[in-house]
Amino acid sequence: MESQTLEAWRANLIEDDAGIAAIVRTMKRVAVLGMKTEAQRGEPAFYVPAYLVEQGVEVVPVPVYYPEATEILGAKVVRRVVDAGGAIDVVDVFRRPRDVASHVEDLIAARPAVVWLQLGIRDDASAERLARAGIKVVQDRCLLVDHRRFAA
Repeated sequence: MESQTLEAWRANLIEDDAGIAAIVRTMKRVAVLGMKTEAQRGEPAFYVPAYLVEQGVEVVPVPVYYPEATEILGAKVVRRVVDAGGAIDVVDVFRRPRDVASHVEDLIAARPAVVWLQLGIRDDASAERLARAGIKVVQDRCLLVDHRRFAA
């Protein structure tokens, strides 16, 4: 029984299609960490959140760069996820794998239901810290692709 308790956090690491489908079908508010601006509209960190807005999802921009940006896609920019205010269903992360750890404290403080590391982004140590804090984690998957696949 004790080993089950010690490993219970692993249930927060979401890798199966049923878990992914449940996330994309219920998300209403997504903070996008590392979001780009309209000037970078050809970048996934802009067109993925733009797609989500088109699908009726509220997007909270959390750019890491672009200090001049105060609004992206018509939404007010915040500089930390914890400053988004209100419940966050998913934090969609567009950061290099080596940069994810620097955001873990902010993510834990924000208490989103899910932290989603985009395609090509994997940080098992950060994922474990988030999962142990009770936050579900998806790694190395594209939210746009999975939304198109499962949200209908």
